[in-house]
Amino acid sequence: MRQAVLTAPERIEFREVPDLTAARLGEDEILIRVKKIGICGSEIHSYRGEHPATYYPVVQGHEYSGIVAAVGSRVTACKPGDKATARPQLVCGRCAPCRRGQYNVCENLRVQAFQADGAAQDYFIVPQDRLVRLPDKFSLEYGAMIEPAAVGAHAASRAGDLAGRNVVVSGAGTIGNLVAQFVLARGARRVLITDVSDYRLEIARKCGIADTLNVAKTPLKEGIKAVFGDEGFQAAFEVAGVESSVRALMECAEKGSTIVVVAVFAKDPAISMFHLGEHELTLVGTMMYRHEDYLTAVEEISSGKITLAPLVTDRFPFAQYDEAYRFIARNQEKCMKVIIDLEQ
Repeated sequence: MRQAVLTAPERIEFREVPDLTAARLGEDEILIRVKKIGICGSEIHSYRGEHPATYYPVVQGHEYSGIVAAVGSRVTACKPGDKATARPQLVCGRCAPCRRGQYNVCENLRVQAFQADGAAQDYFIVPQDRLVRLPDKFSLEYGAMIEPAAVGAHAASRAGDLAGRNVVVSGAGTIGNLVAQFVLARGARRVLITDVSDYRLEIARKCGIADTLNVAKTPLKEGIKAVFGDEGFQAAFEVAGVESSVRALMECAEKGSTIVVVAVFAKDPAISMFHLGEHELTLVGTMMYRHEDYLTAVEEISSGKITLAPLVTDRFPFAQYDEAYRFIARNQEKCMKVIIDLEQ
């Protein structure tokens, strides 16, 4: 079977390795024939050599979907022929976070495609406890987007009850877009999404996020006033990974608000401790997702509350995995989600 391996920064090596078969399965394992893979922003950092926790060589792919090819003797979660995806988190199950159910912040967490081999190959084996079966009518392309959607679902849950609250999301890339959609799905009264790209803001509007603001043209404070009037906003999500963004959110948020930091910052930002303390803000982190976030993502996408179609901007066959990365580098502003198609 084919396998795409990142052997060093900016170097994808294609290998032919023996097929995985049902004979390799443990009693609680599932063999998936991989069909679609999404390229993640973190994998782009790995490709450029900018991800501090990527081990080379490593098989790519942690956003994926496929068809169940075979199941172990004790598997009840799915059957051959089902559509499926799976979480890429490898956790120890023994540390304090794992024991209290926060395995997404496992002390010994490894993530496939970074610290362990991923799914960029024709067949992949996953244990039953990480598998998520997809509805029969669910698009396999959408199945490869459950992972980033689960990031949005988990981040939205970190702000507490959003019903009736006004919310600002800074950053309209794929994750920011999905965070904003899940915030709306959780009952927010109104959501303003900001970016410096008119293209990404147009994609946001196509996904049902009506209120958008280009902060390169209009300062955040002015945009907030125009959208929310005297009500202001009570929760915010920083998804841009820019110091000026998190500082502006802290300055403009209503006192007592919650700000969830979703982005990974290349350099630690200098934040205003004055605003944090004097405004009694709650600054919250968020890390990946848990299994229930995957299930929420499938449910909300199936119900039509979350829109994915406008986010898929480009597709490449498996043999052009390397070119897909190069294409993203050349077209950063207008690349949202790039899908690798193993059937081409």
